[in-house]
Amino acid sequence: MELARSPSRLSSDPAPRRTPAPAALPERFEAVRETTAALARGLSAEDCQVQSMPDASPVKWHLGHTTWFFETFILERHAPDYRPFHRDFRMLFNSYYNAVGDKHPRPARGMLTRPALDEVLAYRAHVEQAMRDAFGQARDIPAFDALVELGLHHEQQHQELMLTDVLHLFSCNPLRPAYRPGPLPGAAPAPTPVGWTRYEGGVVRIGHQGTDFSFDNELPAHDVLLQPYELADRLVTQAEYLEFMRDGGYRRPELWLSMGWDQVCGQGWEAPFYWEAHDGGWRRFTLRGLVPLDPGAPVCHLSYFEADAYARWAGARLPREAEWEWTARCLGQPGPSPQANLLESGMLMPRPAQAAAAGPAQMYGDVWEWTSSAYDAYPGFVPAAGAVGEYNGKFMCNQFVLRGGSFATPRSHIRPSYRNFFPPDARWQFTGLRLARDAAPAGTPARA
Repeated sequence: MELARSPSRLSSDPAPRRTPAPAALPERFEAVRETTAALARGLSAEDCQVQSMPDASPVKWHLGHTTWFFETFILERHAPDYRPFHRDFRMLFNSYYNAVGDKHPRPARGMLTRPALDEVLAYRAHVEQAMRDAFGQARDIPAFDALVELGLHHEQQHQELMLTDVLHLFSCNPLRPAYRPGPLPGAAPAPTPVGWTRYEGGVVRIGHQGTDFSFDNELPAHDVLLQPYELADRLVTQAEYLEFMRDGGYRRPELWLSMGWDQVCGQGWEAPFYWEAHDGGWRRFTLRGLVPLDPGAPVCHLSYFEADAYARWAGARLPREAEWEWTARCLGQPGPSPQANLLESGMLMPRPAQAAAAGPAQMYGDVWEWTSSAYDAYPGFVPAAGAVGEYNGKFMCNQFVLRGGSFATPRSHIRPSYRNFFPPDARWQFTGLRLARDAAPAGTPARA
């Protein structure tokens, strides 16, 4: 069966986006829920059932879990007359919230043939109607609005995860099915050499600033000292990464961190994830199926180890997350430009850099950008109170920060202070890199 349509900063920083007025939340709720349904529409019940690896989840589970969030954290607290759809769903669709109760083991989510997809869709409709009723009864409760906003951003994260997980699932199928078949954009020519933008650094303020939404790991805003640095004016392309491969990049241990070299040897890495050798060349598996390399488009599906090795090969380094955020803030806008390649573009793959009005291009969208910064707490960080405090803080170990969003990130979800994070060997996410390097002291001749 196919899915049916669901019912319906510093003084130089730009002014922050404001939290939507309470009256806008019901409309935002409908829009976000419909986007999730649209992303799943066209998938069969079989497509929605399978779990292709322990780190991925079935689409059916994503549909249930994002509904569970609203039921567990909002309706059960703020809708006295609410009756749960099914008492066992509290355990089946819990992810990692230990304070909530028991969980079904993550690696076994694909074993949940029951509830069937139809029942999960009925669960979504049940909770959506209860939320519509609650919007009319809880408008004077600030905690209600805050939890709804958190739930919307949580669901937007799962929209991107649904696409990463479907891509991995379809890559395991020898038929190589396309998630969204259709004509491809024309391949761009190989890009001109990368350019660099210099930033003088100094004491700058990073972290979330203003009154709009943020996750707790973006707080508090704080000062950091940046040394002068230079940032590449675009992302590293597929053509450039292919040169790294041709130069023996995966055979040269001196380029790799020790753990990364262990992965290269132990896992047999020789190219980015989803690249496949064909007739002496390479193709890549995407949400649009198996396609040729696009030389000018950003390379995607790199681990931190691969990004770091490439940067070392190129005579550069990965940016620190504070450098990335400060650069984004210096662009003079609160978030992505209208031209940014995010989920709403419908491209479903990274595209070549477009001319930027000022400063580096592709700061938002296309691919998540690895930074060299470990994911840890900002000075003064305090997790959110209650079970939702498990959302971010307990993962601050053995992860690296990524910035900027990808072609699968919803536009209203990304901002300068947003901190994504994954372990350094993760490759199935839409991840790439931008180069950085230390700048010469002021007054010295510029680099060639």
